[in-house]
Amino acid sequence: MPTPDRNRDFEGRTALVTGAGKGIGRATVQLLVERGARVIAMSRTPADLQTLTQETGCETVCVNLADAAATSQAADAAQPVDLLVNCAGIVELRLFLDTSIEAFDTIMAVNVKAAMIVAQQCARSMIPRDVRGSIVNVSSLSATVGLPLHAAYCASKAALDALTRVMAVELGPHDIRVNSVNPVVTLTPMAEKAWSDPAKSAPMLERIPLNRFVQPLEVARTIAYLLSDDAAMISGVSLAVDGGFQAG
Repeated sequence: MPTPDRNRDFEGRTALVTGAGKGIGRATVQLLVERGARVIAMSRTPADLQTLTQETGCETVCVNLADAAATSQAADAAQPVDLLVNCAGIVELRLFLDTSIEAFDTIMAVNVKAAMIVAQQCARSMIPRDVRGSIVNVSSLSATVGLPLHAAYCASKAALDALTRVMAVELGPHDIRVNSVNPVVTLTPMAEKAWSDPAKSAPMLERIPLNRFVQPLEVARTIAYLLSDDAAMISGVSLAVDGGFQAG
């Protein structure tokens, strides 16, 4: 069992986490609750939300983020929040020549458009309240590295990084910081779908100097750092969590 986190950086603050049912999002909810935050967990899967609230006491919102109107309504209803983690993401593995318009549109809708919509609603609530807000978009190393079978996914994460920079520039004057985290392969259920074949995962591991993939809690701790006052002058950054992948 991991040692309980004694840090209470987020006492008295409210955080909204999308994609909270599994993987990085779930680990982030658990960590933020441990550090004192009131957390609203957003996911499309009721069973995941039920077990998460039993484990952490978080509040929950069930919504399909591919539905823009429902996403906007849910994000608005969740206000007021002080911190946002846009963690929701999907992947569909197809060769570039086989990538369908429908798959591309769905991945962009969840991975980019939903992040924009939720962040808009949060920022619209933060600004009139003079909140020193912080937003973290969960991107990926694939924003800058072309991975076979990931055409739509790579495009979506590159778009999310670009969106992060614009948000940082425009929201900075309102004292709202915006950053992204860009992990290499993280051991989540979605990663199992993409990297369970040793023939595929072995070459990727060989390019990581620390010689392992990332654990969800390690990404969650990076997210918590960027949300916290310890990162008070960090904004517009895409922070790699890659074990040295990009150094090689």
